[in-house]
Amino acid sequence: MSLSFATSPRSSVGIEWELQLVDADSGDLRQAATSVLDGVAGPDGRPHPHVHPELLLNTVEVVSGVNRTVGGAGADLARAIEDLRPVTEALRIELASAGTHPFASPAYQRVTDKERYATLIDRTRWWGRQMLLYGVHVHVGIEDRAKVLPIIGALLTRFAHLQSLAASSPFWGGEDTGYASNRAMMFQQLPTAGVPYQFTRWGDLEAYVEDMTRTGVIDTFSELRWDIRPAPALGTIEVRVCDAATNLQEVLAISALTHCLVEHYSERLDAGETLPTVPPWFVAENKWRSARYGMDAILILDDAGEEELVTDTVTRMLDELAPVAERLGCVAELGDVRRILDDGASYQRQLRVAERGGLDGVVASMVAEMRAGHPL
Repeated sequence: MSLSFATSPRSSVGIEWELQLVDADSGDLRQAATSVLDGVAGPDGRPHPHVHPELLLNTVEVVSGVNRTVGGAGADLARAIEDLRPVTEALRIELASAGTHPFASPAYQRVTDKERYATLIDRTRWWGRQMLLYGVHVHVGIEDRAKVLPIIGALLTRFAHLQSLAASSPFWGGEDTGYASNRAMMFQQLPTAGVPYQFTRWGDLEAYVEDMTRTGVIDTFSELRWDIRPAPALGTIEVRVCDAATNLQEVLAISALTHCLVEHYSERLDAGETLPTVPPWFVAENKWRSARYGMDAILILDDAGEEELVTDTVTRMLDELAPVAERLGCVAELGDVRRILDDGASYQRQLRVAERGGLDGVVASMVAEMRAGHPL
């Protein structure tokens, strides 16, 4: 099977952010996406270009256009949320986000009426019905297909650091799971989700896709829901490992770090360097450590098995990537990663709020951070 890779401007960037529709009175999720999407549609009924449906009717996704900077993508997201507010407020719905909702039950969530979603649930049954999960996906444009697989391999040496910084799902069905990102543990139960295979040749990826299609595992490439994947139709690498942030500032901070990492590895390829990789067993272990311990995770750095506290590694990464951020125009957004290092990630804030105000308080804090646009 030939898998073509679209032409895309180098290091262009786009962001997708999944939002929860929360009942303003109970704090539980509302199955109201159809009404919300209808409300933001154009006068001719045309769908809003930056607000999309998702798997569940308690969710809408705001998406940016293709941008040169993370700030430009963030402006698209902010405008989409502004467009949503009059519609959701009229329905007594609040917008919120995090990797999971603290207490909503998966059993009561309804699936969007689309064939691909029905097929997913029919195949995956109980696990598919547990996908009460929310993420942020960052697309970065790659100008040469030959760069895609080496950059993905290099990103797998640092993807768990992104997961730790973005971790925002300590609760599941009303319980403290003990994990910083329970979303990470739940989502990987789908048969084509989780850590990607480390292909070194594009032809090997094509052979894999052909095998999966011929045997009925997938119908389209988009059904490969890996933590990092090529997006051939867009000409991008899509980083999907991160929990949804509770506020726009943290969305853009994590997106800037992702953007800078991809461009950093692209520049190293231009210089003739061989990019770093780690064995698949270390990648899998890092994913688990990050999901479990978040900002306190000690992660494996290289194929020699060297280890380091995630916060120490990220501090060095920020210094190394500072010149890249200058060139990409995201110095301020990358600087906000230091705020996460200093003040803690979302899961840590949620746990502190839960001690004082229970899970209702956690929902209230998620709503408040969404409105404020930054951590509280």
